[in-house]
Amino acid sequence: MEKTLVLIKPDGVRRKLVGEIIGRLEKKGLDLEKARMLVLSRAKAEEHYRDHRGKDFYEELIQYITSGPVLAMVWSGRNAIALTRRLVGDTNPHEALPGTIRGDFALTTTENLVHASDSPQAAQREIALFFSGEEDDRF
Repeated sequence: MEKTLVLIKPDGVRRKLVGEIIGRLEKKGLDLEKARMLVLSRAKAEEHYRDHRGKDFYEELIQYITSGPVLAMVWSGRNAIALTRRLVGDTNPHEALPGTIRGDFALTTTENLVHASDSPQAAQREIALFFSGEEDDRF
C-alpha cells in the first residue's frame, strides 16, 4: 500500500468543494487515513513549496496557500500517488481533462484546488511536514 498527501487548497475550501473532492478519492477506492484543517504559516508554506523557490510564481503561490484554511489529508491505496495525480488532473486547468478535479472545477493555474504528492519521496516528506505528531493550532 502506498500513501500520498493531498491538500484541498484555500479556493477548494472557500468554494465548498471539500465533499466533492473527498468523494472522488473515496469512489476510486482510496482510503482516508488522516485529515486536519489548518491555516499554513508563511514558514510552513515556504517549506512545503521549497522546490519552487526562486521561480516567478513563488511569491504568488505562498500568498495564495496562506490566504485561508486548507484540508491536509493522507490517503492510501494501491498506486495511490499515480492514481491521485490522475484524478487531480493537470496543474493548468485549461489543459486538465474533463472528469478530473481540476478539469471540472479549477479556475486558474495558481488557484487549482488541490495539491497531490508527485513521488514516493515527496509523499514521505510532505506527510511528515503536515502530520509530524506535534501539530497545534498555530501551524
